[in-house]
Amino acid sequence: MNDDILALKFEEALAALEQTAQSLESGELSLEDSMAVYERSVALANHCSNLLERAELRVRQLVEENDNSTQEPPF
Repeated sequence: MNDDILALKFEEALAALEQTAQSLESGELSLEDSMAVYERSVALANHCSNLLERAELRVRQLVEENDNSTQEPPF
């Protein structure tokens, strides 16, 4: 994955993914350009997925920490 994609925040990557989808849907790109845009869109989608997975893991950790800290001692 390109370093420029890895540096994007989720919202930025999602916006870039939407732009690539619009470019592909326009039908105005050559086959070579379409392939390059498609490859970028796959990388952007993977990056978004990874960011969401990390966010979900962090939320689960926070919920777990909160659950553990609010439990009464067993005595």
